[in-house]
Amino acid sequence: MASSKPKILVILTSVDAVPKSGKKIGWYLPELAHPHHVLHGKVDMTFASPKGGVAPLDPASVDLFSSDPICKDFLDNHKQTWEQTVPLSSLADRGAADFDAVFFPGGHGPMFDLVNDEASLRLVQDFAAKGKVISALCHGPAALLNARGADGSTPLLKGLEVTGFSNEAEKMFKFDGEMDFSLEDRLNEVSGGRFVKAEDGPMGEKVVVAGNVITGQNPASSKGVGEAMAKALGI
Repeated sequence: MASSKPKILVILTSVDAVPKSGKKIGWYLPELAHPHHVLHGKVDMTFASPKGGVAPLDPASVDLFSSDPICKDFLDNHKQTWEQTVPLSSLADRGAADFDAVFFPGGHGPMFDLVNDEASLRLVQDFAAKGKVISALCHGPAALLNARGADGSTPLLKGLEVTGFSNEAEKMFKFDGEMDFSLEDRLNEVSGGRFVKAEDGPMGEKVVVAGNVITGQNPASSKGVGEAMAKALGI
């Protein structure tokens, strides 16, 4: 019997190092672990990445969140989620038909592959066309920068309030010189000046719901993004 649970497509990066410097990156542990914790058992999740197979986990995030019990549980018990991802290209032709939502966790990796990944952009447009939930966290919104909305021509984020990793946070983590572009500046540009961020500093929690598009600013927003997705899916 088919599951009646909502189905979420989780898209992870395949990039494990900054091209310029070789600095290790990937997807960021709490930004998958915490939404997964909120949603686990209530939804069915499919995990994909541009290359398929193992999606690289940012080692710095493992160190920084080693004492976080939710992150520790995720590392200990859910390794298959990121080590056995399906190639995005295998899903692009079916589009959003099999899913109720798509979610892009952060980490610096999406800035280098998902920002321009053809299969990912096709999928996002189909989710938009079908009015389904589109969610991205921290650097995950890089995957939405070049995405088109339901009509196939208007930028998905045009006129929408949006958030993501800020310039101030990028400098704080000494990654501003490693990136090919500023995520904050690009999100602000494509949205038409509607980028927002937490009032209590670069690591404060900020979750934005704009129609069916959900964005979160940083690791502190991870649980909130999971909760916003759950609410949007009616669970």
